Amino acid sequence: RLRPLNRLQVILQHLRMSKHTDSTAEVLLEKKGCAGVITLNRPKALNAINISMIRQIYPQIKTWEQDPETCLIIIKGTGEKAFCAGGDVRAIRDAGKLGDRLAQDFFKEEYALNNAVGTCKKPYVALIDGITMGGGVGVSVHGHFRVATEKTLFAMPETAIGKYCLFPDVGGGYFLPRLSGRIGYYLALTGSRLKGRDVLKAGIATHFVDSEKLPALEKDLTGLKSPSTENIADLLNSYHEKSKADQDKPFVLDEHMEKINSLFSGDTVEEIVKKLKQDGSAFANEQLETLNKMSPTSLKLTLRQLREGASMSLQEVLRMEYRLSQACMRGTDFYEGVRAVLIDRDQAPRWKPAALEEVSDEFVDNCFKPLGNDDLKL
Repeated sequence: RLRPLNRLQVILQHLRMSKHTDSTAEVLLEKKGCAGVITLNRPKALNAINISMIRQIYPQIKTWEQDPETCLIIIKGTGEKAFCAGGDVRAIRDAGKLGDRLAQDFFKEEYALNNAVGTCKKPYVALIDGITMGGGVGVSVHGHFRVATEKTLFAMPETAIGKYCLFPDVGGGYFLPRLSGRIGYYLALTGSRLKGRDVLKAGIATHFVDSEKLPALEKDLTGLKSPSTENIADLLNSYHEKSKADQDKPFVLDEHMEKINSLFSGDTVEEIVKKLKQDGSAFANEQLETLNKMSPTSLKLTLRQLREGASMSLQEVLRMEYRLSQACMRGTDFYEGVRAVLIDRDQAPRWKPAALEEVSDEFVDNCFKPLGNDDLKL
């Protein structure tokens, strides 16, 4: 038995540590060797990010950025399934319906976090093992290094019926149009998924490492002594070169790249749909079937978002996306998409408007208009 004084000391010590290392906490923030390590810790929710997690991660990145003892930042997820499957969509929906500030605050603070990752002065290593979608892409893709594994499942499913009606936010308007050819437009409009080494081949990941080797990689990263970005890259490269999984398999989109580049090069969604109909191939028909299930509003916002984002800075893109997020909160399709997928689960959303031609250019223009004092400040 502990003597009373010792027991009190143990309890106080536990309370001091629990904020950052308690296994029940939603996010764990730890210093390991030379590295600050962020662990998303909601495995039952596939490590989906909520606002309380954002409010812990953002200031910690800023603190580590200024700390001379911290040489790099690592972010990872717990559990076997996911790095991070997205944002806490149900909470945003509930807040939006009630007119609660969370519908503004969540997007503002999430995008500020995405910007902190994109502008981080310390090397930032994301171990994207497992499902990496939506909000999970936002806290990984803008960093220096993204390490995929054979378990990685990447998608920006915001337009897709399999998710909800929104647009590929968290800086999607920045990185997607910068992928080779029209891959980014294809991924954004269809919500199509990439697995394993294909995430590397598409240019989303920078390295590929076998999942079982990640603990050893993390140990080696945290054990580096005052490493430069080049030292970290060399270590990641050494693990990458040893990985043989799926090395000889061609990129899953290789056989379709010619069609993706021609069919998804239209200036309007209507033009893309027309090209798909005229093509008539099995691949084109499959994409047409997918787009026909989507919210017409979401498709139009997404295409313009990518076309404009292609020549913008990350900060300009995030400001634009915040305007779009608030337009979606004012509309009906976001709530209807979440209802169909997460609430009633009937997978039968009733979009308004229901057809592309009913979504006017004037409506789309309004969604992109500045919000004055309510604009996102970075």
